[in-house]
Amino acid sequence: MKIGIIGGAGVRVPLLVRGLVQSDLGITDVALFDTDRERLRLIGDLAARAVHGVPVSRHDRPEPCIDGADFVITSIRAGGGAQRARDEATAIAHGVVGQETVGAAGFAMALRAIPAMIEYGRLTARLSPSAWLINFTNPVSVVTQAVRQESDARTIGICDTPFEVCEDAAHALGLPATECRYDYFGLNHLGWLREVYHRDVPQMDRLWKDAGRLATVYRDRLFEVERLQRLRLLPTEYLYYYYRPDEALDHLRRAGTSRGVVVMQLTEELFVDLATGLADPVARYERYLAARDASYLQVETGSDVPRVKPHWAELSGYDRIALMTMRAIVHGTADLIPLDVSNRGIFPFLRDGDVIEVPCEVDHQGPRARPVEAVPEHCRALMTRVKEYERATIDAALSGSRDDRLRALGLNPLAGQPDRQEALVDALIPS
Repeated sequence: MKIGIIGGAGVRVPLLVRGLVQSDLGITDVALFDTDRERLRLIGDLAARAVHGVPVSRHDRPEPCIDGADFVITSIRAGGGAQRARDEATAIAHGVVGQETVGAAGFAMALRAIPAMIEYGRLTARLSPSAWLINFTNPVSVVTQAVRQESDARTIGICDTPFEVCEDAAHALGLPATECRYDYFGLNHLGWLREVYHRDVPQMDRLWKDAGRLATVYRDRLFEVERLQRLRLLPTEYLYYYYRPDEALDHLRRAGTSRGVVVMQLTEELFVDLATGLADPVARYERYLAARDASYLQVETGSDVPRVKPHWAELSGYDRIALMTMRAIVHGTADLIPLDVSNRGIFPFLRDGDVIEVPCEVDHQGPRARPVEAVPEHCRALMTRVKEYERATIDAALSGSRDDRLRALGLNPLAGQPDRQEALVDALIPS
């Protein structure tokens, strides 16, 4: 089995490759493509060290990476980490949250990613029409929808955020996460957990009645207990930016930096060290991953406590969610996995072609979205507006029109005051 990775110089590629090759998927060939040749050389070396004998090839064109692949995994960042940092700084300077997947910075990232991702989708459909394209490229929802809309590639959007809130809820309830079933719904980075079932018995009422236990659910201090009890939903962590945008912006301003800057600095230090020819580059890479994970959500929440992945976490993780999905397809296990797929009537208030994030039954035929109960009005209104924004963003990415960009950003709930949006668009995407 051949795996092709577009964005093969990404820092999580060795982690991903190691998990896939050590599984029962029977991978015999790993092909990497990236536009940054020097970083691809260094990451390719790390990946080869991690897989012990399975060939890892590096390519300066996407075609040989995609050709003959059974799965094509895409995780690109147009403009690199420096562009992310600039986008986030620009958003903050214009008085709105700076975060790479939501708000104005997420908008700019989508505009840059969509054209390239459509081309990779078309190449996959032409060179490996039976392959599954597994998309990690952010913002996952809008990028996946653009690729599905503009190419014939069999595209699935994927993210570990849904499983994180699910397993955190299970842990707070004292239940084994792998034995539970979850009523989860939404869009990528705009989702909610409504119920946890253990042996078909609903469990969440125990959380709503116990404020102390409810306060322990999240790995960071994101939401007020009173808000959660009122909603009777557990939002994914990215709802922090929608529910508490002023607080997030205040923390970013006080820090004088953003998550993008922190990650860029950590990543630049990693590649400088790798280029010197370390005796143990794998150990240096592991330290990088730990430092990167520890900094997650620190700046935006004002936290001075490093985040540490709990020892009991069994479901979440970039590499784990990819492996779960690919195993379910290869072995036909019919596992239930939250994925980003076409709506097709699941949410009647959205269009059939809109990409949504819901639990899917995954087998040889790919993912099939499971029915979802009626969505609360608060969630429905926010999902509707964000999806309108995502459709308009795809239109703007395809047309290149400044007017289309202005219209799209104006639909984003985190775009700030209308009278400042024109200057914001021009600062993010100079004509």
